[in-house]
Order: sequence, then structure tokens, then C-alpha cells
Amino acid sequence: MKEIKKVTIKDKNYPKLLKKIVNPPEILYVRGEIFPEEKCFAIVGTRRCSAYGKEIALAIAGELAEAGLTIVSGLAPGIDTFAHRATLERDKRTIAVLGTGLDEESIYPRSNLSLARKILETGGGLISEYPPGTSGSKFTFPQRNRIISGLSLGVLVVEAKRKSGALITAEWAKKQGRKILAVPGPVHSLNSQGCHYLIKKGAELVENANDVLRELSLPQLTRTGFFEKAENSEEQLILGALKEGALEIDKIIEKTNLFPQRVAALLAILEIEGKVRNLEGNIYALKR
Repeated sequence: MKEIKKVTIKDKNYPKLLKKIVNPPEILYVRGEIFPEEKCFAIVGTRRCSAYGKEIALAIAGELAEAGLTIVSGLAPGIDTFAHRATLERDKRTIAVLGTGLDEESIYPRSNLSLARKILETGGGLISEYPPGTSGSKFTFPQRNRIISGLSLGVLVVEAKRKSGALITAEWAKKQGRKILAVPGPVHSLNSQGCHYLIKKGAELVENANDVLRELSLPQLTRTGFFEKAENSEEQLILGALKEGALEIDKIIEKTNLFPQRVAALLAILEIEGKVRNLEGNIYALKR
């Protein structure tokens, strides 16, 4: 896993989709595994994402990974991180494309060094066009975005401001003839502006993983009766309260009229059972 391999555009294991773009990298530096014909899909978004964005990224990335797609993103904080994490939670493949060298001293952000290691441990890959020892710059990160989209059948933007790296990735996708998809959000949120702009320009509006699979002409996921899994009526109340989106624990208490200690105990149980997840800051969401 520590070995950094050099893959040239003439090698048989160079990704075939990436080879078709204008100005593909002549050399890829790789840690872990890449496969020339695997079906990849990119999920990107803002670094400063909301609880809503986290929930959407976790749900869609996880389900697309279950459907057999390799999830590609950029290892950045925020949406990228949650897209990678959702895939790892299900022991599926994810690829991180970096704007730095792949040696541990160069990997950025430093806060995601453990995530990069986990990607390798679970059979995923790290990719860069930059040799070991290369630090990131204002040039390298936008340039690496063309690789994120170039590897992928399409790009989903979950949350993004009007001017953001995620929209640069979408622009690369447009030039490369890839599918562009976006998740709508609250109209007053700055994080929705980039997604709404893409939708107005023709991007496919996405609410769930099946919307993505339909756009890619891939088999749909069969939905399970999630709410029937709750063991008792109090759990049902909590799951029902979270049905329309993530909530702080105080809001869950307010909606369910249960005692605070009881809500905390039930949330802990539901989290262990894999029915809800803590998005940090005592904000909880369904684990869809």
C-alpha cells in the first residue's frame, strides 16, 4: 500500500475513460488499485457543507457503491470526505484524486491522512498526476478536477457555492461529455446556488441514488421497508421525525415528546443498529 506506482498512458491498466479526454495525464502516480474498465462515478461539493449535505452525500454515495459503482472524489474536507466515508462504511471501492504528491508528507489535507490510509486498506486507490514531494497549489487542485470527472461516467454536485471547485469539476465534465447531476437545496442557502445554477443549465436534478442510476442507464436499487425495521413505537417516533431530514437532538425531543434521557438512549441504540447516524454536533440523520 505504501508503494507509489507509475502508470503511463501507454500501459494496459491506464483507465480507458480517462484516456479519452482532451489532455489526459501522460503519467499517473497510483497507490492501491485502479482498474482500466471499472465503472466510476464522481461525487463532489463544498468543504463547508451543511447537515443536509452530509446526509445526502452519505446516502447517495453509499447506495451507488452498493449498486457497483466506484465512488471518485477529491479527499477534501466536507462533501468529498463524506462521499469517501459512506463507501468505506460499506466496504466498497473508492478512489481519491489528489492535487499533491501521494507520499504521506505531501498528502493534503493533513486532516484526511487517516482517511487516505483507510481507502488503501479497503482496496481503493489514490491517484495523482504529480510526483511524490509535490505540494498543492492554486493550479494543481483545479487541474486535478479534470481527472475526477475524466475517470467517471458522471459527476454529482451535492452542495456548492456559485464559485467553487465543485463547479470547476462540473465544467470539466461538460467538456468531456460526461453526465452532470446536481442536488437541489434551500433557495436561501449559498451552498445551493451552485447546484441550482447547474440544474438551470441542464444538469439532471437528483433526489436519490436511483435518479443517478437511471441517468446512467444502470439497474435501479430495490428499496426496502426501512421504517418497518424499528422494534418499538418510540423508535418509530424518532425514525419518523428524521424522515424529512437531519435534526438536532433538541428538535427530535420536541417532535417526539419523549424524555430527553430516553431520546438519547434510543438514538444510541439506533446508531449501533445502523439505523441512524450522528453527523457530529448532536445532529442525527437516518442511515438510508
